[in-house]
Amino acid sequence: MARQQIPPPALDEAPLAPGLYVVATPIGNLRDITLRALDILAAADLVLAEDTRVAAKLLNAYDLHKKLERYDEHAAERGGRRALEALAEGQRVALVSDAGTPLVSDPGFRLVKEAAAAGHKVFPIPGPSALLAGLSVSGLPTDRFLFAGFPPPKSAARRTFLEELAGVRATLVFFEGGSRVADSLADMAAVLGEREAVVCRELTKLYETVVRGSLSELAADPQFEAPKGEIVILVGPGREAAATQADADQALADALTRLKPADAAAEVAKQLGLNRRDLYKRAMDLKAGR
Repeated sequence: MARQQIPPPALDEAPLAPGLYVVATPIGNLRDITLRALDILAAADLVLAEDTRVAAKLLNAYDLHKKLERYDEHAAERGGRRALEALAEGQRVALVSDAGTPLVSDPGFRLVKEAAAAGHKVFPIPGPSALLAGLSVSGLPTDRFLFAGFPPPKSAARRTFLEELAGVRATLVFFEGGSRVADSLADMAAVLGEREAVVCRELTKLYETVVRGSLSELAADPQFEAPKGEIVILVGPGREAAATQADADQALADALTRLKPADAAAEVAKQLGLNRRDLYKRAMDLKAGR
């Protein structure tokens, strides 16, 4: 029996509704753009771009010729005002960053907030993301992660920033510029300790590299002294500190308000990973006021 040939999906020909479209674009390989993103860009009345030259290269690659308006941290007021005017006229406005998903460590938060507050629809057009691409190949825990953006450029401020994250029980994800990656890795090793880490460079591009090791090993790796391009650094969660006697007493005191000593000991043993028999003895002491 011959197999049925399934034709490729056609571009969406339905009219594009007015509103603000937050469009993810490739982080390197131009073929990573989605068909829906091309539909949106083709139909948009105005495209807001972090760098119009970068956006123009993408549009030209797909033979799209659109009106571009700069929208970055320096031109947010002018570009945002122009976008809100276009939305008020019932136009379709697309927001793109230089690479990846807009608003992920990129400008755009204020525009989305103002557009929504003015009653305009905001549509997410998902696609590439350096954050998720790095996480997917890291081999680090993905059930909980925290995106921390770019660390401060100066070491003292960077270490303070990292100290605030040291207790987070999740994989940490950072963006970093090539010129600072070695210094950032060294500060991470000093503040966060010997954690598993991964450095991703040039994701989806010709010279894509993914290097795994401890933070100190990566900090000493000569290939990260001054690599080109932006880097994604992923750091595994630190080991959880063992519960102290004070932690056990506090947990037992709470459990004893609801449970008998044996049941309280069993609950806290499971919660803190401590010996149930020892906890039962301590629960009896607490109940007796000792």
